[in-house]
Amino acid sequence: MYYTHILSMNKLSSSTSPYLLQHAHNPVNWYPWGPEALQKAEIENKLLLVSIGYSACHWCHVMEHESFENEQVATIMNEHFVCIKVDREERPDIDQIYMSAVQLMTGRGGWPLNCICLPDQRPVYGGTYFQKNDWMKLLINLADFWEQKPDDAEDYAAKLTKGIHQYENISFVTEKHNNTKADLEVIIKPWKQHCDLTDGGMGQAPKFPLPNNWLFLMRYAHLMHDETAQVIVRITLEKMAKGGIYDHIGGGFARYSVDSHWHVPHFEKMLYDNAQLISLYAEAYTWCGDELYKKIVKETISFIKRELTSPEKGFYSALDADSEGVEGKFYTFTLAQVEAILGNDAGLFCIYYNVTADGNWEEEQTNVFFRNEDDEILAEKLGIPVDKMVDKIATLRDLMLDARSKRVRPGLDYKILTSWNGLMLKALCDAYRVFDETTYLEMALDNANFIKNNLINADYQISRVYQKNNSDTLNLNGVAFLDDYALVIQAYADLYEVTLDENWLLTAQKLTDYTLANFYDNASGMFFYTPNNGEQLIARKLEVMDSVIPASNSIMARNLKKLGALFNDLKYEQISEQMIRNVKSLILSYGSIYSNWAILLLDDVSGIYEIAITGQNAEIKRKEIEKKYIPNKIILGGTKGSLPLLKDKFNAQTRIFVCKDKTCKLPVTEVEEAFKQIEV
Repeated sequence: MYYTHILSMNKLSSSTSPYLLQHAHNPVNWYPWGPEALQKAEIENKLLLVSIGYSACHWCHVMEHESFENEQVATIMNEHFVCIKVDREERPDIDQIYMSAVQLMTGRGGWPLNCICLPDQRPVYGGTYFQKNDWMKLLINLADFWEQKPDDAEDYAAKLTKGIHQYENISFVTEKHNNTKADLEVIIKPWKQHCDLTDGGMGQAPKFPLPNNWLFLMRYAHLMHDETAQVIVRITLEKMAKGGIYDHIGGGFARYSVDSHWHVPHFEKMLYDNAQLISLYAEAYTWCGDELYKKIVKETISFIKRELTSPEKGFYSALDADSEGVEGKFYTFTLAQVEAILGNDAGLFCIYYNVTADGNWEEEQTNVFFRNEDDEILAEKLGIPVDKMVDKIATLRDLMLDARSKRVRPGLDYKILTSWNGLMLKALCDAYRVFDETTYLEMALDNANFIKNNLINADYQISRVYQKNNSDTLNLNGVAFLDDYALVIQAYADLYEVTLDENWLLTAQKLTDYTLANFYDNASGMFFYTPNNGEQLIARKLEVMDSVIPASNSIMARNLKKLGALFNDLKYEQISEQMIRNVKSLILSYGSIYSNWAILLLDDVSGIYEIAITGQNAEIKRKEIEKKYIPNKIILGGTKGSLPLLKDKFNAQTRIFVCKDKTCKLPVTEVEEAFKQIEV
């Protein structure tokens, strides 16, 4: 970052958010979102300038350096506006509203998100990144518009706010229809047409990983025996793993690729992407046994453990794209730099990762490491035994990682968000489920206890952001949203399945009941994103569309289906059924942006197996069952348990009960016999 006013501080200086603190020395008189700024705008009848971003956002940094650190720009902003900075990751409720406004106005969104609002918070204009001169002209014109034509501004704000209320609105659907394979085919047909069969992913540049898309397609390919879907998923997973979007030196994925080949990343690394990709690649390994997937999971977890894990065992949010003011500088190398580190071995490394003297992307002489050949094919071309080549490359990667670690590091967004920690906890459960690696379970239990002890109070109210030494205080920044509850419930339910410790499941149940009491809307049959006792903004939104993270409503719908089965709770099941009924027409019209809903629809069509394993050897049998790919299953049991499905199922002998549609087949003692009772 470039700070030109080190001695001056604005109202952000007492913030805990890394993103807000990045702007604390700007000459702009920034305020955090809160009563002081909002009341000031009302009293002085000034427009609000709400600028939203996040710590790892490259273009947020660019706009800060060009505009917000500039005295001339700051003078205009301070004179005519009350300026508010928002960390979208701490206050996604605010971001949702103004993102909806900008998308309605411009047809697109992104960050930095800049919205000009009336003193009462209703938006009148907005956009994303603006160059300095355009920004200054816009601000002067808007200030003049408010002064000269306040009635026109009021009229436009009223219409736009009405649009925000209607945006992503869901109606209660009373008519019941069975979900069928034909419904899934309606979803799949156009979806396939938008997939890139050469490089994987959806469409052209830029390309986002969108893990939930491939999770659905993988499960659909398996359960519906669809070869085309299988090919699409395999191509995508391989191309992402070999592309420059993956950090071949340190592990982990960047947020997206700026090109259609996964070559050049937008270099920031987000916890939420990497967590979901761990889950995806772990499940894909069970599906098809590709050793590349195992390698990706191992290296990405190592990256998380090394660079995004706090001493308290929470997980930090992100690493910046920039270091020393340059995007990607930490991750990219010239040929000369590689040769200086690796000496005579540089040649093999450069062939393996496509390093050239001219550079392999737009930055002159600079290289993003990527692969384009399988190890076996390359080893044959080079006349080297494949095992010897792979071992040598691993040694060279360690040398490169050691050298890279001495560079100026990208900024760390050290926020610990409950929702994203829930995603990472689930990822560790998924990795342990597949690979039986004890360290993965240890990390999962450490994080699960961290969440339970620091972010959930005695009434099962969650705090969104971990505040060190202040974990019992649920202040404004700590008020949690639907995704915090949904993702922790999901993670704790998954942790139960890999430990068979009912305490985690009972906590998930308590959190579910709290969520129903404080977020559920009987009128729509959906969940509000904000709680009943939350801050009253200009709109109270539902989050329905699955994006880079599945929508909190789709996660809750899947949670309720699973917990309804485990606890035999008809209310949970009925709410889940109502939710998918409400959204079904949207899933059928555009499946790729409702992919988590599509998984729920797939589960309903194919049915879910509840596999109860009881007795002293339950854990051994659980691990055996996990070796077979059964995506539509729930595991329960252990040596004891109070769940309804476990009633009268405990005795001296270890037994396996396969149940479906509330009917259990005769118990068996061997895993292979259980598999014969499962149609996959």
